[in-house]
Amino acid sequence: MGFNCGIVGLPNVGKSTLFNALTATQAAEAANYPFCTIEPNTGRVAVPDPRLDRIAAIGKSAKIVPTQLEFVDIAGLVRGASKGEGLGNQFLANIRECDAIAHVLRCFEEDDITHVEGSVDPLRDAETIETELMLSDLESLERRFDQVAKRAKGNDREAKEQAAVMEPLIAALRDGKPARSVEFSKEQQVTVKRLQLLTDKPIMYICNVSEDDAAKGNAWSAKVEEWARSQGATSVTIAAAIEAEVASLPEDEQKEFLESLGLEEPGLARVIRSGYALLGLLTFFTCGPKEARAWTVHAGATAPEAAGEIHTDFQRGFIAAETIAFSDYIACNGEQGAKEAGKMRQEGREYRVKDGDVMLFRFNV
Repeated sequence: MGFNCGIVGLPNVGKSTLFNALTATQAAEAANYPFCTIEPNTGRVAVPDPRLDRIAAIGKSAKIVPTQLEFVDIAGLVRGASKGEGLGNQFLANIRECDAIAHVLRCFEEDDITHVEGSVDPLRDAETIETELMLSDLESLERRFDQVAKRAKGNDREAKEQAAVMEPLIAALRDGKPARSVEFSKEQQVTVKRLQLLTDKPIMYICNVSEDDAAKGNAWSAKVEEWARSQGATSVTIAAAIEAEVASLPEDEQKEFLESLGLEEPGLARVIRSGYALLGLLTFFTCGPKEARAWTVHAGATAPEAAGEIHTDFQRGFIAAETIAFSDYIACNGEQGAKEAGKMRQEGREYRVKDGDVMLFRFNV
Protein backbone atom coordinates (compact mmCIF):
# COMPACT_ATOMS: atom_id res chain seq x y z
CA MET A 1 0.00 0.00 0.00
CA GLY A 2 2.03 2.92 -1.29
CA PHE A 3 -0.22 5.92 -0.60
CA ASN A 4 0.61 8.07 2.38
CA CYS A 5 -0.19 11.47 3.82
CA GLY A 6 2.30 13.32 6.01
CA ILE A 7 0.83 15.21 8.99
CA VAL A 8 2.77 18.47 9.42
CA GLY A 9 2.46 21.67 11.41
CA LEU A 10 4.12 23.85 14.03
CA PRO A 11 4.69 22.38 17.51
CA ASN A 12 1.68 22.28 19.89
CA VAL A 13 -1.03 22.48 17.22
CA GLY A 14 -2.48 19.01 17.85
CA LYS A 15 -0.66 16.87 15.25
CA SER A 16 0.21 14.02 17.58
CA THR A 17 -3.23 14.12 19.23
CA LEU A 18 -4.77 13.76 15.79
CA PHE A 19 -2.40 10.96 14.79
CA ASN A 20 -2.92 9.11 18.08
CA ALA A 21 -6.69 9.38 17.66
CA LEU A 22 -6.42 7.98 14.14
CA THR A 23 -4.34 5.03 15.26
CA ALA A 24 -6.37 4.40 18.44
CA THR A 25 -9.59 4.34 16.42
CA GLN A 26 -8.23 1.70 14.09
CA ALA A 27 -6.66 -0.36 16.85
CA ALA A 28 -10.01 -0.42 18.66
CA GLU A 29 -11.73 -1.68 15.50
CA ALA A 30 -9.06 -4.21 14.57
CA ALA A 31 -11.61 -6.99 14.08
CA ASN A 32 -13.15 -5.27 11.07
CA TYR A 33 -10.59 -2.64 10.13
CA PRO A 34 -7.03 -3.96 9.97
CA PHE A 35 -4.46 -1.64 11.50
CA CYS A 36 -0.74 -1.86 11.85
CA THR A 37 1.91 0.49 13.18
CA ILE A 38 4.84 0.35 10.77
CA GLU A 39 7.05 2.66 12.82
CA PRO A 40 6.22 4.66 15.97
CA ASN A 41 5.07 7.60 13.82
CA THR A 42 3.42 5.71 10.97
CA GLY A 43 0.05 4.01 10.88
CA ARG A 44 -2.44 2.68 8.38
CA VAL A 45 -6.12 3.50 8.73
CA ALA A 46 -9.22 2.15 7.03
CA VAL A 47 -11.01 4.48 4.60
CA PRO A 48 -14.65 4.68 5.78
CA ASP A 49 -16.93 3.49 2.97
CA PRO A 50 -20.51 2.35 3.75
CA ARG A 51 -20.75 0.90 0.23
CA LEU A 52 -18.48 -1.96 1.25
CA ASP A 53 -20.83 -3.03 4.07
CA ARG A 54 -23.79 -3.05 1.67
CA ILE A 55 -21.89 -5.13 -0.90
CA ALA A 56 -20.75 -7.57 1.79
CA ALA A 57 -24.31 -7.97 3.12
CA ILE A 58 -25.67 -8.80 -0.33
CA GLY A 59 -22.75 -11.12 -1.13
CA LYS A 60 -23.00 -12.78 2.32
CA SER A 61 -19.24 -12.33 2.68
CA ALA A 62 -17.64 -13.83 5.79
CA LYS A 63 -15.04 -11.05 6.02
CA ILE A 64 -14.91 -7.33 5.22
CA VAL A 65 -11.57 -5.76 4.24
CA PRO A 66 -11.56 -1.98 3.63
CA THR A 67 -8.99 -0.10 1.62
CA GLN A 68 -6.38 1.79 3.61
CA LEU A 69 -4.44 5.02 3.75
CA GLU A 70 -1.14 5.58 5.52
CA PHE A 71 -0.58 8.59 7.79
CA VAL A 72 2.87 9.73 8.93
CA ASP A 73 3.20 11.94 12.00
CA ILE A 74 6.11 14.27 11.22
CA ALA A 75 7.66 16.08 14.18
CA GLY A 76 6.82 19.77 14.53
CA LEU A 77 8.48 22.13 12.06
CA VAL A 78 9.65 25.56 13.18
CA ARG A 79 10.64 28.79 11.46
CA GLY A 80 14.08 28.20 9.95
CA ALA A 81 13.49 24.47 9.33
CA SER A 82 14.82 24.84 5.77
CA LYS A 83 18.14 25.93 7.31
CA GLY A 84 18.21 23.03 9.75
CA GLU A 85 16.49 24.67 12.73
CA GLY A 86 14.82 22.14 15.03
CA LEU A 87 16.25 19.17 13.10
CA GLY A 88 14.43 20.67 10.14
CA ASN A 89 16.38 18.85 7.43
CA GLN A 90 15.44 15.47 8.85
CA PHE A 91 11.75 16.39 9.07
CA LEU A 92 11.71 17.92 5.59
CA ALA A 93 13.19 14.68 4.25
CA ASN A 94 10.33 12.78 5.89
CA ILE A 95 7.79 15.04 4.15
CA ARG A 96 9.56 14.54 0.82
CA GLU A 97 8.81 10.81 1.02
CA CYS A 98 5.05 11.40 1.42
CA ASP A 99 2.52 11.55 -1.41
CA ALA A 100 0.47 14.40 0.10
CA ILE A 101 0.50 16.81 3.04
CA ALA A 102 -2.06 17.20 5.81
CA HIS A 103 -1.24 20.52 7.49
CA VAL A 104 -2.69 20.86 11.01
CA LEU A 105 -3.45 24.44 12.05
CA ARG A 106 -4.23 25.58 15.56
CA CYS A 107 -7.61 27.33 15.62
CA PHE A 108 -8.20 27.37 19.38
CA GLU A 109 -7.13 29.41 22.41
CA GLU A 110 -5.62 27.56 25.37
CA ASP A 111 -3.54 29.34 28.00
CA ASP A 112 -1.93 26.08 29.16
CA ILE A 113 -0.62 25.25 25.67
CA THR A 114 2.11 27.61 24.50
CA HIS A 115 2.09 28.72 20.87
CA VAL A 116 5.62 28.93 19.43
CA GLU A 117 4.76 32.21 17.67
CA GLY A 118 3.18 33.71 20.81
CA SER A 119 -0.39 33.99 19.49
CA VAL A 120 -3.04 32.07 17.55
CA ASP A 121 -3.08 32.93 13.85
CA PRO A 122 -3.62 29.89 11.57
CA LEU A 123 -3.07 31.77 8.29
CA ARG A 124 0.28 33.09 9.52
CA ASP A 125 1.20 29.57 10.65
CA ALA A 126 0.21 28.12 7.26
CA GLU A 127 2.39 30.68 5.50
CA THR A 128 5.30 29.97 7.88
CA ILE A 129 5.30 26.27 7.01
CA GLU A 130 4.73 26.95 3.29
CA THR A 131 7.66 29.38 3.28
CA GLU A 132 9.96 26.79 4.83
CA LEU A 133 8.88 24.22 2.24
CA MET A 134 9.41 26.70 -0.60
CA LEU A 135 12.87 27.66 0.69
CA SER A 136 13.81 23.99 0.89
CA ASP A 137 12.59 23.41 -2.69
CA LEU A 138 14.44 26.46 -3.98
CA GLU A 139 17.70 25.40 -2.32
CA SER A 140 17.29 21.88 -3.76
CA LEU A 141 16.67 23.13 -7.31
CA GLU A 142 19.40 25.77 -7.30
CA ARG A 143 21.91 23.23 -6.05
CA ARG A 144 21.14 20.91 -8.98
CA PHE A 145 20.44 23.41 -11.76
CA ASP A 146 24.01 24.39 -12.80
CA GLN A 147 24.97 20.78 -13.43
CA VAL A 148 21.74 20.12 -15.34
CA ALA A 149 22.23 23.27 -17.43
CA LYS A 150 25.79 22.19 -18.39
CA ARG A 151 24.55 18.79 -19.51
CA ALA A 152 21.69 20.40 -21.44
CA LYS A 153 24.15 22.54 -23.41
CA GLY A 154 25.86 19.32 -24.40
CA ASN A 155 22.59 18.14 -25.99
CA ASP A 156 21.75 15.70 -23.19
CA ARG A 157 18.05 15.06 -23.84
CA GLU A 158 17.10 14.23 -20.25
CA ALA A 159 18.96 17.29 -18.96
CA LYS A 160 17.13 19.50 -21.48
CA GLU A 161 13.79 18.18 -20.21
CA GLN A 162 14.83 18.81 -16.61
CA ALA A 163 16.09 22.33 -17.33
CA ALA A 164 12.84 23.19 -19.11
CA VAL A 165 10.85 22.55 -15.94
CA MET A 166 13.43 23.66 -13.40
CA GLU A 167 13.75 27.21 -14.77
CA PRO A 168 10.07 28.20 -14.32
CA LEU A 169 9.96 26.41 -10.96
CA ILE A 170 12.96 28.35 -9.66
CA ALA A 171 11.42 31.60 -10.93
CA ALA A 172 8.12 30.85 -9.15
CA LEU A 173 9.79 29.88 -5.88
CA ARG A 174 11.96 33.02 -5.91
CA ASP A 175 8.72 34.95 -6.34
CA GLY A 176 7.24 33.28 -3.26
CA LYS A 177 4.96 30.89 -5.15
CA PRO A 178 4.82 27.11 -4.55
CA ALA A 179 5.80 24.62 -7.23
CA ARG A 180 2.19 23.47 -7.60
CA SER A 181 1.28 26.94 -8.92
CA VAL A 182 3.30 26.38 -12.13
CA GLU A 183 1.42 24.75 -15.01
CA PHE A 184 3.11 22.07 -17.11
CA SER A 185 2.16 19.70 -19.90
CA LYS A 186 1.28 16.10 -19.03
CA GLU A 187 4.72 14.98 -20.24
CA GLN A 188 6.51 17.64 -18.20
CA GLN A 189 4.57 16.70 -15.06
CA VAL A 190 6.37 13.35 -15.09
CA THR A 191 9.71 15.20 -14.93
CA VAL A 192 8.42 17.47 -12.15
CA LYS A 193 7.36 14.47 -10.04
CA ARG A 194 10.89 13.08 -10.25
CA LEU A 195 12.22 16.27 -8.62
CA GLN A 196 10.30 15.36 -5.42
CA LEU A 197 9.46 18.94 -4.55
CA LEU A 198 7.70 19.58 -1.25
CA THR A 199 5.44 22.35 -2.59
CA ASP A 200 4.36 20.25 -5.56
CA LYS A 201 2.51 17.86 -3.26
CA PRO A 202 -1.27 18.22 -2.88
CA ILE A 203 -2.20 19.74 0.48
CA MET A 204 -5.11 19.59 2.91
CA TYR A 205 -5.51 21.94 5.87
CA ILE A 206 -6.89 20.51 9.12
CA CYS A 207 -8.34 23.14 11.42
CA ASN A 208 -8.01 21.96 15.01
CA VAL A 209 -10.72 23.75 17.03
CA SER A 210 -11.96 23.58 20.61
CA GLU A 211 -14.75 21.24 21.73
CA ASP A 212 -17.29 24.08 21.66
CA ASP A 213 -16.52 24.75 17.99
CA ALA A 214 -16.37 21.12 16.85
CA ALA A 215 -19.77 21.12 15.12
CA LYS A 216 -19.65 24.44 13.28
CA GLY A 217 -16.05 25.66 13.42
CA ASN A 218 -15.15 29.25 14.27
CA ALA A 219 -13.91 32.47 12.68
CA TRP A 220 -10.37 31.10 12.34
CA SER A 221 -11.45 27.88 10.61
CA ALA A 222 -13.74 29.90 8.30
CA LYS A 223 -10.78 32.03 7.22
CA VAL A 224 -8.68 28.93 6.61
CA GLU A 225 -11.46 27.35 4.54
CA GLU A 226 -11.73 30.45 2.36
CA TRP A 227 -7.96 30.72 2.00
CA ALA A 228 -7.56 27.01 1.18
CA ARG A 229 -10.20 27.32 -1.53
CA SER A 230 -8.29 30.21 -3.08
CA GLN A 231 -5.16 28.03 -3.12
CA GLY A 232 -6.93 25.11 -4.79
CA ALA A 233 -6.63 23.10 -1.57
CA THR A 234 -9.17 21.54 0.80
CA SER A 235 -9.80 22.02 4.51
CA VAL A 236 -11.40 19.94 7.26
CA THR A 237 -12.45 21.17 10.70
CA ILE A 238 -12.08 18.84 13.69
CA ALA A 239 -11.50 18.97 17.45
CA ALA A 240 -8.53 16.64 17.94
CA ALA A 241 -9.18 16.38 21.69
CA ILE A 242 -12.72 15.13 21.01
CA GLU A 243 -11.45 12.68 18.40
CA ALA A 244 -9.05 11.23 20.96
CA GLU A 245 -11.91 10.87 23.45
CA VAL A 246 -14.19 9.24 20.88
CA ALA A 247 -11.45 6.77 19.98
CA SER A 248 -11.16 5.71 23.62
CA LEU A 249 -14.90 4.93 23.96
CA PRO A 250 -16.57 1.56 23.28
CA GLU A 251 -18.13 1.54 19.81
CA ASP A 252 -21.71 1.47 21.15
CA GLU A 253 -21.08 4.68 23.13
CA GLN A 254 -19.38 6.66 20.37
CA LYS A 255 -22.51 7.56 18.41
CA GLU A 256 -24.33 8.83 21.50
CA PHE A 257 -21.32 10.92 22.51
CA LEU A 258 -21.01 12.46 19.03
CA GLU A 259 -24.74 13.25 18.89
CA SER A 260 -24.47 15.06 22.23
CA LEU A 261 -21.97 17.38 20.54
CA GLY A 262 -24.06 17.87 17.41
CA LEU A 263 -21.80 15.68 15.27
CA GLU A 264 -22.98 13.02 12.80
CA GLU A 265 -19.66 11.21 12.50
CA PRO A 266 -16.11 11.47 13.84
CA GLY A 267 -14.08 14.24 12.24
CA LEU A 268 -11.40 11.65 11.55
CA ALA A 269 -13.68 10.04 8.97
CA ARG A 270 -13.69 13.33 7.05
CA VAL A 271 -9.92 13.63 7.40
CA ILE A 272 -9.39 10.12 6.01
CA ARG A 273 -11.83 10.62 3.12
CA SER A 274 -10.32 14.01 2.29
CA GLY A 275 -6.82 12.53 2.31
CA TYR A 276 -7.99 9.77 -0.01
CA ALA A 277 -9.56 12.27 -2.42
CA LEU A 278 -6.52 14.55 -2.14
CA LEU A 279 -4.33 11.80 -3.54
CA GLY A 280 -6.63 11.40 -6.55
CA LEU A 281 -7.63 7.88 -5.62
CA LEU A 282 -10.75 5.83 -6.27
CA THR A 283 -12.14 2.57 -4.95
CA PHE A 284 -13.25 -0.59 -6.69
CA PHE A 285 -14.62 -3.68 -4.97
CA THR A 286 -14.38 -7.44 -5.17
CA CYS A 287 -16.97 -9.63 -3.47
CA GLY A 288 -17.36 -13.34 -2.77
CA PRO A 289 -18.43 -15.68 0.04
CA LYS A 290 -15.00 -15.52 1.69
CA GLU A 291 -14.60 -11.74 1.70
CA ALA A 292 -15.75 -8.39 0.36
CA ARG A 293 -12.78 -6.09 -0.20
CA ALA A 294 -12.17 -2.50 -1.24
CA TRP A 295 -9.13 -1.77 -3.41
CA THR A 296 -7.35 1.49 -4.21
CA VAL A 297 -6.17 2.75 -7.60
CA HIS A 298 -5.35 6.16 -9.02
CA ALA A 299 -8.13 7.83 -10.98
CA GLY A 300 -7.70 6.89 -14.63
CA ALA A 301 -6.33 3.40 -13.91
CA THR A 302 -7.10 0.76 -16.53
CA ALA A 303 -8.73 -2.60 -15.80
CA PRO A 304 -5.38 -4.49 -16.05
CA GLU A 305 -3.79 -2.00 -13.63
CA ALA A 306 -6.64 -2.58 -11.18
CA ALA A 307 -6.18 -6.33 -11.58
CA GLY A 308 -2.50 -5.85 -10.74
CA GLU A 309 -3.45 -4.37 -7.36
CA ILE A 310 -4.79 -7.78 -6.44
CA HIS A 311 -1.94 -9.84 -7.93
CA THR A 312 0.68 -9.25 -10.59
CA ASP A 313 -0.42 -12.47 -12.32
CA PHE A 314 -3.89 -10.97 -12.77
CA GLN A 315 -2.38 -8.06 -14.70
CA ARG A 316 0.12 -10.14 -16.64
CA GLY A 317 -2.49 -12.61 -17.86
CA PHE A 318 -5.45 -10.21 -18.02
CA ILE A 319 -8.28 -11.33 -20.30
CA ALA A 320 -11.33 -9.32 -19.21
CA ALA A 321 -13.02 -7.68 -16.23
CA GLU A 322 -16.64 -8.57 -15.43
CA THR A 323 -17.84 -5.23 -14.11
CA ILE A 324 -20.98 -4.05 -12.31
CA ALA A 325 -21.56 -0.43 -11.25
CA PHE A 326 -22.20 -0.13 -7.51
CA SER A 327 -25.71 1.29 -8.04
CA ASP A 328 -26.59 -1.64 -10.34
CA TYR A 329 -25.14 -4.17 -7.88
CA ILE A 330 -27.41 -2.81 -5.14
CA ALA A 331 -30.50 -2.39 -7.35
CA CYS A 332 -30.15 -5.94 -8.75
CA ASN A 333 -29.35 -7.46 -5.35
CA GLY A 334 -25.95 -8.76 -6.34
CA GLU A 335 -24.02 -10.42 -9.13
CA GLN A 336 -26.65 -12.90 -10.31
CA GLY A 337 -29.38 -10.27 -10.46
CA ALA A 338 -27.06 -7.92 -12.37
CA LYS A 339 -26.29 -10.68 -14.89
CA GLU A 340 -29.98 -11.40 -15.45
CA ALA A 341 -30.74 -7.69 -15.88
CA GLY A 342 -27.90 -7.24 -18.37
CA LYS A 343 -26.02 -4.91 -16.02
CA MET A 344 -22.80 -6.94 -15.88
CA ARG A 345 -20.34 -5.75 -18.55
CA GLN A 346 -17.30 -7.44 -20.06
CA GLU A 347 -14.59 -4.79 -20.08
CA GLY A 348 -11.23 -5.05 -21.84
CA ARG A 349 -7.73 -3.64 -21.50
CA GLU A 350 -8.64 -0.05 -22.35
CA TYR A 351 -11.42 0.27 -19.77
CA ARG A 352 -10.88 3.01 -17.18
CA VAL A 353 -12.04 1.90 -13.75
CA LYS A 354 -14.85 3.96 -12.24
CA ASP A 355 -15.28 4.63 -8.54
CA GLY A 356 -17.55 1.98 -7.03
CA ASP A 357 -17.10 -0.67 -9.73
CA VAL A 358 -17.61 -4.23 -8.47
CA MET A 359 -15.16 -6.32 -10.50
CA LEU A 360 -14.25 -9.93 -11.22
CA PHE A 361 -11.09 -10.44 -13.28
CA ARG A 362 -10.58 -13.20 -15.83
CA PHE A 363 -6.92 -14.03 -16.48
CA ASN A 364 -4.66 -16.75 -17.82
CA VAL A 365 -0.94 -17.22 -17.11
